[in-house]
Amino acid sequence: MPHAADSYYAASRRYAVDAEPLRGARKAEVAIIGGGITGVSAALHLAERGVDVALLEARQCGWGASGRSGGQILPGFAADQRAVERWVGRESARALWAHSAAAVAQTRARIARHRIDCDWTPGYLHAAVKPGQARDLQRWAEHLRAHYDCAGWRYLDRAQLREVLATSRYSGAVFDPHSGHLHPLNYCLGLAQAAQEAGARLYQNSAVTGVESDGAGAGPANPITVRTAAGAVTCAQVIYACNAYLERLQPRLAAAIMPVGTYIIATEKLPAETANALIANRAAVADTNLVLDYYRLSADHRMLFGGRVSYSARQPRRLAQSLRRRMLAVFPQLAGARIDFAWGGLVAITRNRAPHIGRLDSDAGAGRRWFAHGFSGHGMAMSGYAGGLLAAAVCGESRGLDGVADFRRIPHKNFPGGPALRAPLLVTVMAGRRLLDKLSR
Repeated sequence: MPHAADSYYAASRRYAVDAEPLRGARKAEVAIIGGGITGVSAALHLAERGVDVALLEARQCGWGASGRSGGQILPGFAADQRAVERWVGRESARALWAHSAAAVAQTRARIARHRIDCDWTPGYLHAAVKPGQARDLQRWAEHLRAHYDCAGWRYLDRAQLREVLATSRYSGAVFDPHSGHLHPLNYCLGLAQAAQEAGARLYQNSAVTGVESDGAGAGPANPITVRTAAGAVTCAQVIYACNAYLERLQPRLAAAIMPVGTYIIATEKLPAETANALIANRAAVADTNLVLDYYRLSADHRMLFGGRVSYSARQPRRLAQSLRRRMLAVFPQLAGARIDFAWGGLVAITRNRAPHIGRLDSDAGAGRRWFAHGFSGHGMAMSGYAGGLLAAAVCGESRGLDGVADFRRIPHKNFPGGPALRAPLLVTVMAGRRLLDKLSR
């Protein structure tokens, strides 16, 4: 898999987090494992509350999906909201949607409050490739407008869409003016710096090797010890914010998620008039296929085009060429554009594609072990919000505890097959679903 250093985001980063590896024994009230958006957001919220917090990141903050993604900031989840209603009922589904909408608003507010230079750009288009998909998309949008707070959403037919997107590929789209996109690595690093300024202690290149006394009764007599190769943090509570890189650190959590690969290319800088002609409103775009294409323009007028999900987590062969073909199927006018960057990363999916947020402890005991992961490729806004939600829950605030309780109503199941067989099984299932994408009307 291409290293994070090969990405357009790494080449255009504006922040650098100064954080040494953990060495020796340290104490903290809360330890956070993982320096992506979930972890640094939790650290920021806790530090602002005066909590002594230590964050341990195996590599560098933003190294994983938080610094490599498509950068789209959206409400809702990778799971269809109508499916969420079936799982938890309309009232609870509305509460969950409200959390996701608050995540978008919170992202914009954080950018403004901390003056994070991350190229925030408003606008999102959810586009349908085929006429049947367009009809389904229109019904989906009508359902959300009727039952959820989706003011301003607008359906565009093929002709209206052609006024915004210079492509004939789509049959229709829904435009959301409140969502948008940003430079994910700069956003994550900006949050990390804000957390440090608030008093959080960040340790990079500090992979956690084990968590001891995990699950013991609450209180100073039963501390949790989070160990790395060169040090340890003893704490009262711990937040797992590892997502696709959890691996064997917490097997009970790891069984509920699957790491999958997703990939992006970036063209050379395009003339401004060329870029603006491709996407007139500079919105982010994603299609409705299960194995989808997603793309947007960067601040310096590059086309960033993503797709080619690998459910085996193996990098596809001839990655740049493969994604370039997909890009040209949308925008053949980019045939002469050079590809400057190609990279990938792992995201964690759940079986139902809904985020997995909660606590590991029993309901009868005091919460000491918290987690948020499995955003299923829809986590740029939700992961940061989840970090804040867990921080509030750690502090015993009703907003956080009630919010975690809302997410715990979503039913989650482990992937079948265990560590050895779950990837091959998923590859087989997804091959069939790709075929359905091609056969859909």
